[in-house]
Amino acid sequence: MSKIVRTLLFVMTAMSLLLAACGAPAVEAPVATEAVVEATEAPAEPTAAPTDDPMAMYAPDAVTGDIITAGSSTVFPLSERMAELFQQEGYTGNITVDSIGSGAGFERFCVAGESDIANASRAIKDSEVEACAAIGREPLEFRVGTDALAVVVSAQNDFVTNLTKEQLGKIFSGEFTTWDQVDASYPAETILVYSPGSDSGTFDYFVEAVVAPLTLNADGKADVTLGEEALLGLEGAQFSEDDNVLVKGVEGSPYAIGYFGYAYFVENQGALKALDIEGVAPNQEDVDNGTYPLARPLFIYSDATIMTEKPQVAAFIYFYLSNVNDNIVDVGYFPAPADALQSAMDAWTAGTGN
Repeated sequence: MSKIVRTLLFVMTAMSLLLAACGAPAVEAPVATEAVVEATEAPAEPTAAPTDDPMAMYAPDAVTGDIITAGSSTVFPLSERMAELFQQEGYTGNITVDSIGSGAGFERFCVAGESDIANASRAIKDSEVEACAAIGREPLEFRVGTDALAVVVSAQNDFVTNLTKEQLGKIFSGEFTTWDQVDASYPAETILVYSPGSDSGTFDYFVEAVVAPLTLNADGKADVTLGEEALLGLEGAQFSEDDNVLVKGVEGSPYAIGYFGYAYFVENQGALKALDIEGVAPNQEDVDNGTYPLARPLFIYSDATIMTEKPQVAAFIYFYLSNVNDNIVDVGYFPAPADALQSAMDAWTAGTGN
């Protein structure tokens, strides 16, 4: 091999070694790869912490599904108001509020098992509790307010402003049939009687509080059954489960008289006049202090199993109890005593396991 060739080979080898040495940093690329992996595996941005509010799951916008309520025509406007507000706050399911009377409402809840909530203007009867038990339901009672039953005449009536309970009982048991029998100064005109029907809790309450004390049994005690028969047997009396029908009937004659929940008087007070009973007017002060003789509690009923299986029902009842006092006066009723409302909330807590 010539000297020139050997020199060229030496130069080429040296250059190869030099180039290899110069390219060495490229061999350390895995270090950069490890950095990328570390960046990829770094914790993501923290998500919002779960809320600490245990009631969040019962917010109107957190539940859906159907809710069916039925019962008292007296409780109807209050439950209707609460249902509307519940939807305004984000509930997107369907909610039905039917006005069919307390008795019919308990039948639908305790016998047919078709409703989730029973609205009632009286406490549930033992027979209705037994009917509920037969289909596996145990009614939970929630006091939602107080009604001052309004005894009303037409705004055209210019002769009566006050009645005693006894006078009222004699009118609705048929003992008095003309106004002059009530008071000699009143017109000798036939009294036109308007009353809720026998499926109504208002009817039940009125019979017990007003009519039964004048319909005594053989032992001389007030007899509710005899009271019901007396009222239902009144010649010419008009009965309806729809309080608006009663309003129209009473306002149509100066000689008519009727009774229903105070809310319906408030809605129609331009056409009607509410009578004082025993000299006491139906108002907040006299309802609260117990002097108005025809005040009564208002309720809704449900069941723990229903509220567990249907969170939307539990949510609606919680919303109802939490907001009812802000709305009940506008509807035309009076707030329940604070301890009664707290007992209702305690019943809800027990029923939902919260």
